Formats: sequence, structure tokens, C-alpha cells
Amino acid sequence: MGGNIKLSLRRRADVNMTEGNIFGHILTFAFPLLLGNLFQQFYNTVDTWVVGNYVSKEAFAAVGNVGPIINMLIGFFLGFSSGAGVVISQYYGAQDHEKVKKTVHTSITLTLIIGVVLTVIGIVMIPFMLRFMKMPQDAFGEAVTYLTIYFSGLISMLLYNLGAGILRAVGDSQRPFYFLVVSALLNTVLDLVFVLAFGMGVEGVAIATVIAQTVSAILCFVVLFRTSSCVRVAVKDLGIDRESTGKIVKVGIPTALQMTITSFSNVFVQSYVNHFGTDCMAGWTAYAKLDAFLFLPMQSISIAVTTFVGQNLGKNDVERAKKGVNVAMIMSFVSTLVIMLPMIIFAPNFVWFFNKNPNVIEYGTLFLRYITPFYIICCVNQIYSGALRGAGNTRAPMLIMLASFVFFRQGYLFIMANYISNTILPIAMGYPAGWLVCSLINFIYYRKVDLAKTRIV
Repeated sequence: MGGNIKLSLRRRADVNMTEGNIFGHILTFAFPLLLGNLFQQFYNTVDTWVVGNYVSKEAFAAVGNVGPIINMLIGFFLGFSSGAGVVISQYYGAQDHEKVKKTVHTSITLTLIIGVVLTVIGIVMIPFMLRFMKMPQDAFGEAVTYLTIYFSGLISMLLYNLGAGILRAVGDSQRPFYFLVVSALLNTVLDLVFVLAFGMGVEGVAIATVIAQTVSAILCFVVLFRTSSCVRVAVKDLGIDRESTGKIVKVGIPTALQMTITSFSNVFVQSYVNHFGTDCMAGWTAYAKLDAFLFLPMQSISIAVTTFVGQNLGKNDVERAKKGVNVAMIMSFVSTLVIMLPMIIFAPNFVWFFNKNPNVIEYGTLFLRYITPFYIICCVNQIYSGALRGAGNTRAPMLIMLASFVFFRQGYLFIMANYISNTILPIAMGYPAGWLVCSLINFIYYRKVDLAKTRIV
């Protein structure tokens, strides 16, 4: 068995998407990614489930509602790392392995620097952000504890996401999936041990998450240090290459700003929800966890199409890149429809899994049944945004999403809460309203843009 593990870590698993069956490439790339994201959501869900069933309603609301704060910092890095992934995929498609190598080592060096900065910022800003989002006092302390531990281990999450992004940029989505499976199983076991056996509560859940993320990061970098592919990492080559940095910044910073500002905007949204009390917060927490599962198919296919478009534009095959986008759109519609129908029909059962309080179930069911039908609209903005990022055009998706998810949504919420109906359902519908605007603008823009002029290598 040891020999098989060594072989798996050493062998090349990169995939050239510029040749062969388009549907097959997108499916074989997206499916392990989907399974990996499912496992990632699984261990995030286990955290919430353990807290919701074995700690308290207040702890459940606290852990579940700090997502916008976490996403605000992580979103910046994910935007940056997506820039590295696009540059690597286009160089890989162009078969320029020397520049792939320089971009990989530059992105790792920059991640180590960014990781330290974000850790400090995250810990310092916790009390301010919790007060800003109007976290109820009965959940405030639990939220501070969870976030402090979580941000202390932030660099492990950043390194895993970068390492997985590097492997995916060259078509390897399988091994990041394997590592997430290991991480998810470890997190589940540690959650149960720390909370049920040791009675550690929110602290135990946070520590379990950090340990699991660290293990997945280590596994990812073992592959990068030992692979025979052009993305092989060597400590002596770590450093900052000016050309690679420029391209990463050009592609990554617009996405980073978009994700950060959108997440900050969601802090405002959360403050509107928190206004309705702990039961509503807990119901929204359950909905948000299920929301993450609903987004997985389209997000996985979107990431697949980013790599597909990046590699094919690196080879200057625009027609094949566009065909891939069309195939991905159909796949996204079908897979989203399949997963959302059971979620609508069995909404109370899904919410009950997280928390058995009748008021929480009522709120969670309300959110699921009214918001879920609109997820089909999200496929349009997810796939077209993924295609544009793969082409190196991250500025347009940034502007479109900021206009839709920040300016439009915040305007909607302000007008709705202050002048029309300050009740929870119209407030919650601010999400699908933003999705609709975003998808419409993305559709119009993508139909007019020339992908050939956006490639960066």
C-alpha cells in the first residue's frame, strides 16, 4: 500500500484540455472537483451540525453567521490565487513550462506573505466586525472564540487553496479531491472527539477545522514537491518574478476586490437578518449551509470551464473555448435542477437535520422554498464569469458582480427595509434579485466580448 501512495504522489496527473472530447474533459475535471467541494462542505456542515445539536442554539447561530467575515478575508486571497491559476493554465496551454514554473513559485511566495498579513488583520478586526453586523450579545462571545481560533490557522487554508489551484490549472482535479476527503473525515472525527468526549464546545469545532485544513495543505504540497510535472516546487526556486507577479496581479486583483467587497456587502445583509433575532439567525444559518450545497454543481463546472478556456486560449483556439462554455452551461442547468428539486420538497427535513427547534425549522424552510427556485438563474453568471476569468478578463466580472451584489442589492435592501416592508421574506429575496441582475448583465456582456483579445500570454 505504501508503494501505491508514493506512486500517486509522484505521478503526473495534469491534463491537456486543448484536444479530445469537450464534454468528457469538463466532466472528468468538474466531477472530482464537485466531490471534493462536497466533502469540504461536508466537514463545514459537520461543524454546524455538532454545534447545533450538542452545544446550543446561540453557538449554532454564532458559528453559522460569521461566514461573511471569514469570506471577506479568504475571498481576497481566492481572487488573487485565481489570477495565478489563470496565468498558469494559459502558459500550460501554450506549453511554456519555464514560465509555468516561475508563476508557481512566485504565487507560493506571495501566498506566504499574504497569509501572515491576513491572519493579523483577521484577528484584530473580529470585535469590530461582529458589532458592525449586529451580532446579538448572547452569541457574541462564541463568535469571538470561533473566529480567533479560525484565523490563527488561516495560512493552512490559503496554502491548500493555492496548491489545489495550481494542480487544477494543469488539469489535475483528482488529487485535491482525495486530500479533501482525508481532511473531511479527520475533521468529522475530531469534531466528535473534541465536542462530545472533551466537552470543548465551539473551541473544539474551530480547532478541529484548523487541524483538518493543515493536513490537506501538507498533502497538497507533498505532491507539488514530488511531482514530475512542470508545476514541481523546489524551495531554492521560491521568490518573486516580476513578470509573473504583474500578470497574477492584473488577473487576480480585480477578482480579489470583487470577492472582498461582495463579502463585506454580505455583512450588511447579515445585519438585516440578525435584526430579527436568534431564531431567524439560526434558520438563516441552516439555509446558508444548504445554499452552499446548491451552488456546488455550478461552481465546480465554472472552475472547470475557467481551466478549459484558459488552456484553449493559451493555444489560441477560440472556437473550442466557446464550445466548452456552451457545453458547461447545459451541464450546469441540468445538475442544478436535479439538486434543487429535493431541497424544495423536503425543506423542513433538511433544516431539522441542523437544528430541531420549531421556530428555526420554520424560518429555514421559508428561506429554502422561496429562494431555491432562483438558483437556476445563477448558472448564467457563474459559467460566463468563469469563462471570462479563464480568458484573463477579470475586470468585467468584477464590475458586473459589484454592480449587482453590492450596489443593487444594498439599494434594494435599504429601500425594502425602510420604505416598503421590513419583514424577513422581502429582505431575504434581495439575494435572488441580485442574481437576476448579475446574470442578465453577464449574458449581454459575454455575447459581445471578443475572447481572443483578452488572453494574457
